[in-house]
Amino acid sequence: MMRIHVSVLVLAVLLRVPLAGADTRSPLANPAIDMEGFLRVSREAAQHRTTRQLTEEEFLRMSREPGVIVLDARSREKYDELHVKGALNLSFPDIAVESLARTIPDKAARILIYCNNNFTNAERPFPTKAPSASLNLSTYIALYNYGYRNVYELGPLIDAAKSRLPFESSPAR
Repeated sequence: MMRIHVSVLVLAVLLRVPLAGADTRSPLANPAIDMEGFLRVSREAAQHRTTRQLTEEEFLRMSREPGVIVLDARSREKYDELHVKGALNLSFPDIAVESLARTIPDKAARILIYCNNNFTNAERPFPTKAPSASLNLSTYIALYNYGYRNVYELGPLIDAAKSRLPFESSPAR
């Protein structure tokens, strides 16, 4: 009996026949949302990223070079609480065509990114995210998707209290 059920399942999958109770709805079409494009760009960005992760020392050295942009994509609230000195804030939900053109008009500019998951012992300004939901990943993919290819990422997990990176808070508004 089990053999028949397995055979029916295999045949249904091969023939792409919907099984009883399966949801057969087609995805809703929306030309402004492209999952396949996102997955394709994500794979390309992941390959590009393999040589773009920096040590703390490399990040610090590059951040001092003229024209380099340090980008913090955390919320404005977390950025104001504590950020790498001199970093620009463009919160991830605000990354869009117009905001990027205004904030980083030169797509060839060197951009350094960091996120919550780069720092320990500073849970309030840098709350830990699930590793697969790290803001560095989303930010890198988004920047790559918008045509920015000169992006580098802080790689290691660093104790914020022992970091050589200079931090600052923003004045209260």
